[in-house]
Amino acid sequence: MNTPLLFIGTVLIWGTTWIAIAAQVGHAPVAVSIFYRFALAGVLMLAALCALGRLRRPPVWRFVVIQALCLFSLNFIGLYTATETISSGLVAVIFSLASIFNAINAQVFFGDRIRPRTVAAGGLGVAGLVCLFWHDLAVSFDPAALRGVGWAVLGTMFFSWGNMASRRNAMLGITPVTANAWGMGIGALGLLGILAAVGQPLAIPTGGLYWGALLYLSVVGSIGGFTAYLVLAGRIGAAGAGYATVLFPIVALTASSLFEGYEWAPLSMLGVALAGLGNLVMFRKSGDSAANTRSDAPGCDSRRPS
Repeated sequence: MNTPLLFIGTVLIWGTTWIAIAAQVGHAPVAVSIFYRFALAGVLMLAALCALGRLRRPPVWRFVVIQALCLFSLNFIGLYTATETISSGLVAVIFSLASIFNAINAQVFFGDRIRPRTVAAGGLGVAGLVCLFWHDLAVSFDPAALRGVGWAVLGTMFFSWGNMASRRNAMLGITPVTANAWGMGIGALGLLGILAAVGQPLAIPTGGLYWGALLYLSVVGSIGGFTAYLVLAGRIGAAGAGYATVLFPIVALTASSLFEGYEWAPLSMLGVALAGLGNLVMFRKSGDSAANTRSDAPGCDSRRPS
């Protein structure tokens, strides 16, 4: 597949997974839905690698486990829970600011310097979120919306921590394909442990919509989306591939308008524009950006064989 099609595919896949998540909300407990998603994705990905003779055991497991829990488990608990109270498109906008979280965490865990453009991008992102949620949080003060924002931010933070573990795995020679395949399975096991700890049985929802959304999220969203993104990042670098995060919230909000009845207001349009501008500033090319592109996105070192 050529590079433009990979880019378009990444945007469309990641932009539409949010509406599939919303389709599952309310039909089963959040952790149950996420368990089904990554159990299926993990089994399929491990089986495919095994059949192709490309399944490898990581030489070091600890960061694979951390990546699994943060990237394929706890982060989605936050994001799915957020979708229970705010529109899936708005959750996608919050999630699109993950690159700013990555820059902060890269300084904390790896000593990377935070550049002025990161501060500017963060300011624009926060301003965008204030505009998007101004009516719910400042005018009418909807506690449910505040909880939704909190869960989405928490989920995005876990996602960013997963990115840091993925970066550490790359430094140890563990490729993204290997880490993701094992990670999805480990994430599913972690979710199963959480369900057992809280005494939550594995409910089996009825209805074709739920299972259709699950199949889409597992095969297209998890396996296809991550694979397309990683191949794209390997070809054009993480900063170039990161422009997908500028566009997929627009796809997500468009889908939310069509299927969830999300209504655009002038202030919400301004909020999306500011959040998108924050991403553009974050990924703007600069003379010293090449050395730090690996912290912009998970597992972008796809040059090594898996």
